[in-house]
Amino acid sequence: MCRNIKTLFNFEPPASELEIRDASLQFVRKLSGFSVPSKANEEAFERAVAEVAESARRLIRSMVTNAEPKNREVEAQKSRERSVQRFVVTRH
Repeated sequence: MCRNIKTLFNFEPPASELEIRDASLQFVRKLSGFSVPSKANEEAFERAVAEVAESARRLIRSMVTNAEPKNREVEAQKSRERSVQRFVVTRH
């Protein structure tokens, strides 16, 4: 589940609100152990997602680096190439 949480800092263009919320949702899902909360836990679950997203926004805004921003397309291609290498099937 947490493998779906991507690095959001130092990208061009910057992380979108949707990306921040998606990462926050995945984090709360991992912590709670639920993909979809019960009706009884729905309010607490959504509040946690909102709080994590706000913390993520503050973190990303406050961090600094001297490194050049990463290009999203280049990083996505690298990720696809790593995935191919990781999941390549070898026959014996």
